[in-house]
Amino acid sequence: MITKRPSHERGHFDHGWLDTRHTLLVRALHDPRYTSFRDLLVINEDRVQPSRGFPTHSHDNMEIISYVLEGRSSIATVSGTARSSARATSSGLSAGTGVTHSEFNPSATEPVHFLQIWVTPDEQDLKPSYEPADHRPGRATDTLRLVAAKDGGDDAVTIHQDARGLREPDHRRRKPRAQAGSGATRVDPGHRGVLKLNGLSLTSGDGAAVSDEGQLRLDALAPSHLVLFELA
Repeated sequence: MITKRPSHERGHFDHGWLDTRHTLLVRALHDPRYTSFRDLLVINEDRVQPSRGFPTHSHDNMEIISYVLEGRSSIATVSGTARSSARATSSGLSAGTGVTHSEFNPSATEPVHFLQIWVTPDEQDLKPSYEPADHRPGRATDTLRLVAAKDGGDDAVTIHQDARGLREPDHRRRKPRAQAGSGATRVDPGHRGVLKLNGLSLTSGDGAAVSDEGQLRLDALAPSHLVLFELA
């Protein structure tokens, strides 16, 4: 079964400095059907204006993945350490017992465009940690690129959950499955691609929740950028 979440139905807030669109959101601000999908709680597409950002705030017991599509973002920890992520990179923040940080766009001229993804951890009150990863072309040979996984790995951040996040830019691929599984997929709205997922058309910004499909076939009808989540 595949349930499509069209781009235009996403939750949308424009705060001037932040334009954010929510495929999934913990709080049912728009539609209670899209508050989560299994252990996947949040998929936000954020655009932050130059020299602006999220002020100091706190998280706990959450696995947070930030995936930069365009521009550059920076995360400052409560200790004062700043880490920067550029296009085609991601970072994983395991909030665990609690972290306090800020996120901002360090550019004075260019906006930053990124996805923020929240996943429920498989254990509460873990030790907080932060991990960057680089997914730029040339770092791996496989078309389907790992972004995040329970055991991490080359070019992937570690998350404390039986889940994997993968990306597949500009390619056509069949992904077989040995048994029925589940997942959620999302098309990067920064690329005007058109995909077919088991025959279902997906355009920029669309999402789809997948359960009990024997296999997934992805057909790219135009250059596209897909982010795929495999969930227990």
